[in-house]
This record gives sequence, C-alpha cells and structure tokens, in this order.
Amino acid sequence: MELLSDEYIRGLVEGEGCFTFDTRVKREEKLKVPTFIISMHQRDEELLRLMRTSMKLPKINSNSIYVSGPYRKDGVNRGKMATLIVRDYLSLINVVVPFFYGKLRGYKGVQFQEWIEKIGNINVPYPYRRIFNLHKQGKFGKFAYYDSKI
Repeated sequence: MELLSDEYIRGLVEGEGCFTFDTRVKREEKLKVPTFIISMHQRDEELLRLMRTSMKLPKINSNSIYVSGPYRKDGVNRGKMATLIVRDYLSLINVVVPFFYGKLRGYKGVQFQEWIEKIGNINVPYPYRRIFNLHKQGKFGKFAYYDSKI
C-alpha cells in the first residue's frame, strides 16, 4: 500500500479538516481539549485510515476513526460520515502540530494559528499548554519531535 504524500494530506485538511476544541467537564470545571478533526463521506473511510498511517499517528483510542449517521436528516439522501479525531497530547505535539505548522495556506492556515493561540489563552488541561509555549518559543520550525519530558 502506497502512503499519501505530505502535500496531499495537507490539501485534504485544507478542504475537509478542522482545528477545534472538545469540551470536557471535570469537577464542575470546563476544560477545552485541543482537537484535530477531518470528516469525509463514509466511502472515504479507507482514505482516512491511510492518512492516519501516512502521518504516523498511533492507532490508539484518542486517534480513532468514527462512522456516524447522516449529519442532517432533511429528506436528502445523505451518506454516513467517517471522521478521524485526534486529541491525544503526544499525537498533537509530536505529529499534528509539526506536520501542519507554517505549511497551511488560506483560511485553514489562519484557523491553525488561531487554534494554537487559543491553546495558550483558554482553560486547557496542563500538558496541552506546552503546545502554545513551544510555539511562542519558536521551536516548531526547528525540531521535528517532542516528548512529554520537554
């Protein structure tokens, strides 16, 4: 099986991806977990699996591909959606952020930069704040891999 090129993956994400936050309630406190999402029609589920493999994202629960029913039931024949969701801290800091940092154009590039800035300015779980700190230190352009010891 041939892996997808980095440019192809970035093109998919510019069209179908999203950098957002997943809200979690912990002891009556709302925490925002940084999350990378890409959704496509269910017929492209295998493409999402190939994308996950090509990016070297670990196959763990927090990097799962989900299939859900039509997003809207309005009488139109809509298919199910396959969605890759990445919210694992190590996957975000080691793979997702370095993969896209400074390499997205147009609105998706703006959305990505705003997402990193929000990580530093909203209530996120402790380790995720390191993404913002490394961004402010200018480290993402210099190194390709980070671990939990940084």
